[in-house]
Amino acid sequence: MIPEMVFHIAYLASCAINDQIPDAERVHQINLTELYRLSERHLLTGIIAMALESAGVKEPAFTQAKGKAIRKVAAFDIEREAVLHKLEEAKIWYMPLKGSVLKDIYPKIGMRQMADNDILYDVSRSEDVRTIMESLGFETISFVTDQYHHDHYNKEPVCNFEMHRALFVPGLNDKIFNYYQHIKDKMIPNSDSHYGYHLSDEDFYIYMIAHEYKHYTGSGTGLRSLLDTFVYVKGKSDSMDWQYIESELKKMDLQDFEEQNRILAMHLFGLEELSEADEEMLEYMLSSGTYGTVKNRVKNSIESYGDKPFRKIQYAFGRIFLPLKTVKTFYPVFYKFPILLPLLPFYRIYRNITKHGGAVLKEMKELIAYKKKQ
Repeated sequence: MIPEMVFHIAYLASCAINDQIPDAERVHQINLTELYRLSERHLLTGIIAMALESAGVKEPAFTQAKGKAIRKVAAFDIEREAVLHKLEEAKIWYMPLKGSVLKDIYPKIGMRQMADNDILYDVSRSEDVRTIMESLGFETISFVTDQYHHDHYNKEPVCNFEMHRALFVPGLNDKIFNYYQHIKDKMIPNSDSHYGYHLSDEDFYIYMIAHEYKHYTGSGTGLRSLLDTFVYVKGKSDSMDWQYIESELKKMDLQDFEEQNRILAMHLFGLEELSEADEEMLEYMLSSGTYGTVKNRVKNSIESYGDKPFRKIQYAFGRIFLPLKTVKTFYPVFYKFPILLPLLPFYRIYRNITKHGGAVLKEMKELIAYKKKQ
């Protein structure tokens, strides 16, 4: 059963996107405390605040959230322009990703909230990029040595940058990884820069779907991604080559997921009746929040083994003893010196507890809980 509050969020978001004033009587019947809680969980407080304000409702928590969302996007824009300018000067190619592109498709600033800036760049210049980021006042949170993962930079109070060396890492989904190994072939030079690139509308949408699928089959994903799909398809559907989109999605076995995801988005934010398939997909997304949960990741990973016996043991074994290609990507020192491999599980646990708030303990808890349910 889908909670009624979800439909209130869909209604208000739809009103904001379509520049319509929500029905005052309906708005006054909504529990604003519960509305804020669910909107915050799915990173939709900014757009919901705008809808409420258009109906004459100014709730302090929503007003503050809207102001924060607007200031954050503005700060990100300023910092991103500074970073891209430096990349241009250094002759390093780059391509902004995800939210930094999607935010401009929404009608107003702050409607599409952002947690970080994602930029794909020339991996051969990673050391130069690090120098640039630190020269601009960013702190290096993580700097990897492989060619796939992203580097993380932060500037207080709110600017997080993820500088991506590749769009996907090996080991999660081979078809998606292989498809995006040669993404440079699909990148289009920007007309107003020498080293900036972008994707066609079709290829950006395909990337949206692939990225969404990664999260959906991992820790899960939430309502904001559905709203992204709704806004993107609503604004660009008539001009996109859907035959090309379908043919490319088939190469990654994503055509069914894309169709189901798109139909749900158009039904939910188009304020249409949901089908049984819509509700099943939506219930899973509601359990995930914007960035997914450990519970979903454990469940999805275990069930990826199908009906094999001892699949929970297989999952635990796979989490402790990583494939060599994963070790090579994320733990190059251990790969270079195989004698250290027996120490890798202990190192990973230590690093997880000290740097990630003990997420490994949460994972163990969910693994045990899942076992009890079988």
